[in-house]
Amino acid sequence: MGCLVGPLFDRGYLKSLILVGAFGLVFGHMMLSLCTEYWQVILAQGFVVGIGGGCLFVPALAVLQPYFNTRLGLALGMAATGSSIGGIIYPIVFINLIDSAGFAWTTRAIGFIALGTLLIPIAFSKMRVKPAKVRQMVDFTAFKDAPFMLCVLGCSIVYAGSQVAFFYFPLFGQSNGWTTGSLGLYLLPILNAASTFGRVLPNWAADKIGAVNVMIPGCAAVGVVLLGNLAIRNAAGVIVTAILFGYLSGIAIAAPPLLFMVFTKDKSKVGGRMGLAYALLAFSVLLGGPAAGAILQRRPDHLNWTGMWVYAGVYALASMGIFTLLRVWQRGWKLNVKF
Repeated sequence: MGCLVGPLFDRGYLKSLILVGAFGLVFGHMMLSLCTEYWQVILAQGFVVGIGGGCLFVPALAVLQPYFNTRLGLALGMAATGSSIGGIIYPIVFINLIDSAGFAWTTRAIGFIALGTLLIPIAFSKMRVKPAKVRQMVDFTAFKDAPFMLCVLGCSIVYAGSQVAFFYFPLFGQSNGWTTGSLGLYLLPILNAASTFGRVLPNWAADKIGAVNVMIPGCAAVGVVLLGNLAIRNAAGVIVTAILFGYLSGIAIAAPPLLFMVFTKDKSKVGGRMGLAYALLAFSVLLGGPAAGAILQRRPDHLNWTGMWVYAGVYALASMGIFTLLRVWQRGWKLNVKF
C-alpha cells in the first residue's frame, strides 16, 4: 500500500487514511474470527488487515516530521515503540485466551483492543503543514536519487535478516527442546520487550551522531547476534539471544524512517518517498519469511537451522557494507562527521 498511501498523505488525506486503516484492521479481525477455510483467512487477514495496516503505517511516521527538528530521531523511535508494545500485548492476550475463550473470541478481543487504541489517532492526529499544491501520485525522481535508493537497499537487506528471527525464533527453541510449554510461547513477547528500548536509544544517538553512523555498527551487531544462534545449546542461550536480538532489531525497524526523511531533500514529498521505500521494503519480508523457510525445510527429515541463521546473518553484515559505502561516498572516511 505504500506507493498509494504515501502520495495520498502528501496531498493532505491524513484523517481519511487513518479512518480507512482503522476500519480495515478492526473489520478484518472480526471477519477472521468467522473464518473456517484458508482462502477466507487470506482475504480477512492477508488483504483486509493488510490494507488497513498499510493505510496506517506511513502516516503514523510521516506525520511527525514537521513537528520536530533536532529530536526527530528520538520522536520516531518513541513512535516505533508502539508496534513493539503491541508485540508484547497481543501474543500474551492470545496465549491466555485461546484455550478458555477459543479462537473466535480471542481474535475479536484483539480487534476490540485495536479499535480502542485507534480511537486516539482518529481523535488527535493532525497535519501541521498542509500541502501547497497537488503533487504527482508517483515520485519518479526517487529512482534517480542514487543515495536514497542505496539507503533503501541497505534497509531492505538488514530488514530481511531481522525478519528471519521474528518469524522463526520461537520455533527454534521449541524444535530443539530447549523452550517448552509457555516459555516457548513467551519468547516473542520477550524479544519485543527488548526491542522497545532498542527503538528509542539508537534513534536518540542518531540525533547526536547521524543515522548512517548508527546503522553501520548496528547492522554489524545484528549480523553477529544472528550468527551467534549457531552456538546456542540450551534455554538460557535462547533467552539471552532473544533479548540481545530484540534490542538490536530496533535499529532495523526504527532507524529506516529517519533515514528516508534525511535522504528526502524536499520535505513536502516525505510521505511519497517513505511510501515508495516501504513498498520496496515489503519484499524483504518474503526473503525473511518464505525464503528462509525454504532453507529451513530443505530436507523433510531435518530442519536446517545452520543454513538459515547463516542466511540471516550474512544479510545483516551485507547491509553494514552498503551503509559503509554510502557513508564513504557522501562524507568520506572522516569518523567525526555527523551523517
